Amino acid sequence: MRAVVQRVTFSKVTVEDEVIGKIGKGLTVLLGVGSDDGEKDVGYLADKIVNLRIFEDENGKMNLSLKDVGGELLVVSQFTLYGDCRKGKRPGFDRAARPETAKELYEKFVEACRSYGVKVETGKFQAMMMVEIHNDGPVTMLIDSKKEF
Repeated sequence: MRAVVQRVTFSKVTVEDEVIGKIGKGLTVLLGVGSDDGEKDVGYLADKIVNLRIFEDENGKMNLSLKDVGGELLVVSQFTLYGDCRKGKRPGFDRAARPETAKELYEKFVEACRSYGVKVETGKFQAMMMVEIHNDGPVTMLIDSKKEF
């Protein structure tokens, strides 16, 4: 699994002019599921993101986690994180999971994050979404459960 994690002051996702998920201070996670991902990847990524210390403490150091600051989480599925652009001009998506598998693991990831006591909002799987992100900092992290980067 791959995630683009952005520290935000506000974020929302809209589908067909309807806001379906909205958070204040917290993290927006763009989540991609790979063809060889499983429940181990779900657990690793949920734990890593919820406990990632990228919020500033009283000394201005990134030392606090989402849980520490009482932040919220917005999770949006994004298969294009597995787009391979190394050859040619058109990305290939061979390493992205099939939609049925990706949806199941995406939903398990959301539930795993909720199990930490974090408020989690979501986008709509396989929908065309508009995501508004007020990136705080800006702070953006790339996380891969296979530790490829």
